[in-house]
Amino acid sequence: MKKFSRSRRDFIRKGTAAAVALTIVPRHVLGGNGFTPPSDQLTKGIIGTGGMGRGHIPYEGTRVVALCDVDKNHLNEAVGLAGGNVAAYHDFRELLARPDVDIVHIATPPHWHGIMAKMAAEAGKDIWCEKPMTRTIGEGIKVVEAVKRHGRMFRLNTWFRFTDQFYGLGTTVRPLKKLVDSGVLGWPLKVTVSGITGYDWKFYWSGLHNLTPMPVPPELDYDMWLGPAPYKPYNPERVHSKFRGYWDYDGGGLGDMGQHYLDPVQYMLGKDETGPVSVEIDAPQQHYDAVGSWRRITYTYADGCQIILDGENRDTDAAYIEGPGGKVFKGFRSTIKDMQKLIDSLPDPEPQVTSFTESVKTRKKFALNESNGHRSCSIVNLGVIALRLGRNLKYDPDKQQFIDDEAANRLINQPMRGPWKI
Repeated sequence: MKKFSRSRRDFIRKGTAAAVALTIVPRHVLGGNGFTPPSDQLTKGIIGTGGMGRGHIPYEGTRVVALCDVDKNHLNEAVGLAGGNVAAYHDFRELLARPDVDIVHIATPPHWHGIMAKMAAEAGKDIWCEKPMTRTIGEGIKVVEAVKRHGRMFRLNTWFRFTDQFYGLGTTVRPLKKLVDSGVLGWPLKVTVSGITGYDWKFYWSGLHNLTPMPVPPELDYDMWLGPAPYKPYNPERVHSKFRGYWDYDGGGLGDMGQHYLDPVQYMLGKDETGPVSVEIDAPQQHYDAVGSWRRITYTYADGCQIILDGENRDTDAAYIEGPGGKVFKGFRSTIKDMQKLIDSLPDPEPQVTSFTESVKTRKKFALNESNGHRSCSIVNLGVIALRLGRNLKYDPDKQQFIDDEAANRLINQPMRGPWKI
């Protein structure tokens, strides 16, 4: 295993501030006008080399120079996939201390996202983070502050707001955005995620109750895998591909796929700088440790717009998006006469930077960045909190606090174990 010459002990003792001093000006912004010459590839370090981390080793315009994982088997496999000529680390802080890493890709379970993203920003790195952006609303607020304070570029890895067909609609978001912006559908609007686009598959991510403690396998540093999460005895159901079923690390199917579904809606409705004022939940009582199923979650904005997540696929015939002036259904059908002709006549949405290498080189914000990503992730976290508490909630999206609900507000900023904090 290759290691950077600076020791982990030295890094921990001197703290992140020292790393900031070493890496505050990355190589790619030293040239004229902040552009990197075409022959100078951006360098990338990946933290978390499970399925998502290994799957993103190649990325246009970048070269992997460092990998990190607390599971030796995952790390060794990723090193092989990267061609072997990369540094390998057990502790992500050593990777962050490398002055030759431009981009840090965070592909760990969500309970690590906030801490790692904030520390990466403090270390002068640009950040590519898997979804959900953070496990709590409070962590998201801290990441937004850190990215802004240190002038970093941030990409959240869900892409449906700017590319690919989604929801079984037979279209990208772009024509829907044009329709909404034109006002032809009227206002307020209701978006229903149901039918073939619904959440019935969420049961796959429900956790198991009363797990039996088991020996930790020798290749895994389970204490480091837990990190800021509360200590629970090891069971293979908690880690790797099963972790989403437990509140300590994620929020089940809602945490796993919610931002894919909800972020395009935020963009489409023009609500990237705000959030819902209420969340209503219809679900069985949840277990204290394991995530369970749910039937329906309804988010309502101050202007009356709503997003409905239909967990039971009851609304199979519902319009995907509807307003007083018309409806749009899956398959891109509509009640609006000559809809395609109308869409073609409408102005295009504002252009977006959809290549992260371009964002890093030009210092222009990526289409889905820390700010709008935090807002769509907050919708996920609002639903998770309502599920855990088993009740409807009122929320102030400006203050980013719940109204008259102390228990819900305690879940905005949750305690972290051991030395970890954000």
